[in-house]
Amino acid sequence: MGVYVGGTLYFKDFPTDLTKTWRYTGSITNPDVEYAWLLCNGFALESVCPDFLKERLERSQRRFRAYLKSFEIGRIRLREHCFFDLVPEDFLLEFCDVKNEITKFVFENYEKPENYDHLNKIQKLLYKIKYQNVNINIEGCRKLYQSTFGRKKANEIMKRSHYIDYNLFGTITGRLTTNKNSLPILTMKKEYRQLLKPKHDWFISLDYNGAEVRTFLDLSGKEQPQDDIHEWNIKHVIKEDVDRYTAKQRFFSWLYNPDSTAIKTNFYNKEKLLDKWYDGGYIITPYKRKMQVERRKALNYLIQSTTADRVLERAVVIDKMLEDKKSFISHIVHDEIVIDLCDEERDTLPEIKKAFEKDGFMANINAGKNYLDFDRLKI
Repeated sequence: MGVYVGGTLYFKDFPTDLTKTWRYTGSITNPDVEYAWLLCNGFALESVCPDFLKERLERSQRRFRAYLKSFEIGRIRLREHCFFDLVPEDFLLEFCDVKNEITKFVFENYEKPENYDHLNKIQKLLYKIKYQNVNINIEGCRKLYQSTFGRKKANEIMKRSHYIDYNLFGTITGRLTTNKNSLPILTMKKEYRQLLKPKHDWFISLDYNGAEVRTFLDLSGKEQPQDDIHEWNIKHVIKEDVDRYTAKQRFFSWLYNPDSTAIKTNFYNKEKLLDKWYDGGYIITPYKRKMQVERRKALNYLIQSTTADRVLERAVVIDKMLEDKKSFISHIVHDEIVIDLCDEERDTLPEIKKAFEKDGFMANINAGKNYLDFDRLKI
C-alpha cells in the first residue's frame, strides 16, 4: 500500500488525518474517507478535469498508456501485480499530483448527492466482488460440447476474464451493467451458466417473487401478499381463468404502457403512484436517486430503479452478515443475489432469507452445484 499526499509518497507511517481521495480501493479501511468519483456520478478523470489541468493530465495519461502497453507485451497480469510497483517513482509523483488536484476540484465544485452513502456502500461491495475470481470449468457440461456452436461459445467464455467487474453508473436507473473486460454475467445465455461453479459447496440463489410488482405495492403503501404474486393477481385483480404466464404478460404490458386497458383495477393505481413520486420533471426514489424523465416513462423508471436499489441495499446487508464467514456473495443478477456457500455455514440461511425478505418482499431460495441447475429450498 502507498499513499500520496502533499507532494510525498508514503509506503509506511501513513498520515492519519486523510479524509478525501478519488475512488475507493480495498486498502482503504477508514469508513469516513470520501470519494470524488461518487460526487461526479462515476465520470472518468478526463471528463471532470478543469481546463487548467488538462495538459498535465494528458501528459500523465500518455505515459500511463505506454506503461500499460509494455506490460501487455510482457504478459504481466495486473490483477496479480500492482501497477504502481512497476513504474518509476517520478511518474507516480506526477500522476498522483494531477489526480489529487482534480479530486480537490471535484470536491470544491460538485455537490454531494443525497444518495451518496447508499452508493458508497455499493461501490465497496462491487469492488470486493471484482477481486473474487469466478470458478469456471467444463466439468459436467458435456451437452454444451455436442454441437460446434455450443463448443465454440463455451470455449469463448472459458477464455474470457474470470472476474465480474460491475459498472455502478451504467444506467440512469441504477441497474448494474458490466464493464468491457468483465465476464458478461448479466447477458450470458442461460445454458452457459452451468460453466460457473461455486468455490465452496453450493450456489444459493435468492430472488424476489415478482420483484417489480411488489415494489409497486411497497411504493403504494400496500401490504405484501404472501402468495405467488401472479397467482394472487389472477384471483384478486384479473379475475379470469388464465394461466400464470398469461397473467404475468398481461400485467406487465398494462403496467408500463400508459395507454393500455388490458387490466381494470383500482388496487394498482398508477396515476396515484405517479402523483406521489413524480413532480412533473423528475422522479426521486425512496433511495434518493433523482432522474429526469417524461411522464410516460416515469413509472418504469420509478419501479425499476427502486427495485434495483433495494436488491443492492439488501446485498450490502447480507455481505455484512457474511463478514466473518467463509461464504460470500458471488454475484448479483438483476433482482437475484447469488451466494457461494460453505456447507458448514448452511445454518445462516434462514437469517439471510429473512434479511432479503425485509418489508414482506416474498422471495425464493434455491441451491445448486452450478449456476444453472437449482433446486428449491424450503425454509
